[in-house]
Amino acid sequence: MAEVVIYTSAFCGYCARAKRLLREKGVDYQEIGVDMNPDLRAEMQQKARGAYTVPQIFINGTHVGGCDELHALDARGELDGMLVA
Repeated sequence: MAEVVIYTSAFCGYCARAKRLLREKGVDYQEIGVDMNPDLRAEMQQKARGAYTVPQIFINGTHVGGCDELHALDARGELDGMLVA
């Protein structure tokens, strides 16, 4: 199974939606909460090429974007292949 990292914040509906999709696919993921932690938010922004909104999702080290991008990958049938690596 792929290594999935998702940067999140509390009370974020998009974060919850992205995590729900990953759980439905049986994917274990590492969740990194950026609430009240400017160092972790800065780390996320650096890795996500300046993106500052949450969630920011990485699969095997590749930045795939946020919730909408994750769902778009799934709709195009590309997500499952990325998660099997």
